[in-house]
Amino acid sequence: MSRTTTSPNLTEDYLRWLEPQLRDEHGNPDKSYWDLLNVMFEKEFGVIVPMDENRMVDGLDLRVEFARETRVRKTALRQLGPCSFLEVLIALSRHMAFLAGGAAPGWAWHLLTNLELDRMSDPLTRPKYKKAQEIMDVAIWRTYSPDGTGGFFPLAWPEDDMTKIELWYQMNEYVGELHPEH
Repeated sequence: MSRTTTSPNLTEDYLRWLEPQLRDEHGNPDKSYWDLLNVMFEKEFGVIVPMDENRMVDGLDLRVEFARETRVRKTALRQLGPCSFLEVLIALSRHMAFLAGGAAPGWAWHLLTNLELDRMSDPLTRPKYKKAQEIMDVAIWRTYSPDGTGGFFPLAWPEDDMTKIELWYQMNEYVGELHPEH
């Protein structure tokens, strides 16, 4: 019978598990994003629109999957803290892969690009760190443009103010614009 373990470096192990789920499909082997990955994980995802709690639950479900795959005690997951910006982004990418096809890591990178966080390669200098924090705050606290620019899902033809609509419906509208056949 296998033993369930708890690593003293649980956060690092978890981030190493998450890292391949956020990949540039075109690849740039000269760039690393480890610093950004850490910053996005340290950033707590807050909710101001009702029902976006569901996106946080999706993000936290990644931890359960990680625990199952790596045989980490689920009780140890508490030390990872609240749901992070990174976890919500990756969870959204999985939903997008289901809705629009393609690979979830590619969609995660697509969302990162929509946010312009793809510009934050290592090393994450103080100005880049500050900019990354600002970008995440805009996405979390919905201070982006009504058309979604500055958020996960910028739309060309929004019917409503995206700052007031839950992420699930923003995502569906975005996929509808990208793939009208869906």
